[in-house]
Amino acid sequence: MYFPRYRARRLREKALFRDMVRETHLSVNDFIYPLFVVPGFGVKEEIPSMPTNYHLSIDRLLEEVKEVSDLGIPAVLLFGLPEKKDEVGSEGYAEDGIVQRAVRALKKSFPDLLVITDVCLCEYTSHGHCGVIENGRVHNDKSVELLAKTALSHAEAGADMVAPSDMMDGRVKAIREILDLHGFDHIPIMAYAAKYASSMYGPFREAADSAPAFGDRRSYQMDPANSREAVREVGLDIEEGADIVMVKPALSYLDVIYRVRQAYNLPLAAYNVSGEFAMVKAAAAQGWIDGERVMMEILLSIKRAGADIIITYFAKEAARLLR
Repeated sequence: MYFPRYRARRLREKALFRDMVRETHLSVNDFIYPLFVVPGFGVKEEIPSMPTNYHLSIDRLLEEVKEVSDLGIPAVLLFGLPEKKDEVGSEGYAEDGIVQRAVRALKKSFPDLLVITDVCLCEYTSHGHCGVIENGRVHNDKSVELLAKTALSHAEAGADMVAPSDMMDGRVKAIREILDLHGFDHIPIMAYAAKYASSMYGPFREAADSAPAFGDRRSYQMDPANSREAVREVGLDIEEGADIVMVKPALSYLDVIYRVRQAYNLPLAAYNVSGEFAMVKAAAAQGWIDGERVMMEILLSIKRAGADIIITYFAKEAARLLR
């Protein structure tokens, strides 16, 4: 019988060999955990399409973040649901807005935790779009002004990093300039640089109450068919001053993560979005898959594709397993 000189199975035989030659490693330090903060007191309501994720009032948010911190997860990403909405999303940049109050509370109780804020207007506008509507369309430059104002309000509240997710042209430059002008030159920007008009956001839109009242977001979020464009978009955000760039969603866009990783050497984040999370949870609940193993395989694939940072609703579950 012919025996090949190299037998790949030799280094798969024992678990210690497999660990020794493993090329990609997941760590709890890779994770950012998204959280949804709402007005009120004593509120902890599970989001139906996102099991184990909740709408949290600030007091319950502190309880949740205590668990997050104890698990060693280094950062959270805050989304806010305001008490009222209007045409220009004014609660998004209000000094006493829900996110601003939550940031102050978190930094007081958990000074070493990284608090990152999502900078967008869709949760705060009555029409659910990511900017100012004028003549039936989202006006780019007027929206950018308000997004920059929102980012500044988050920094003033104590945010460690701001993360613009709107996909307006030029918003990273505007945010960098306003932060620097007001003495926040030390605050980094994590830009949603290649954010696709994906069908995977459905559960998030329920969680954030941010579904558009009319039309869709394809005029400003990216076409899922395009990957070369993603490389251009990321390059533009880097030129404008982004410190970390992001691809969103992750699982259907592993090729984009890989292309961006090959093209640029900035830290790269990927958002393992709500629809990706919900599919795993739903299939696991039916007994069709091993939810924990699928979860870890997905997170590993995102890291293997080139992401340094993974924003994921699985963060707590994965952290427990990694421990």
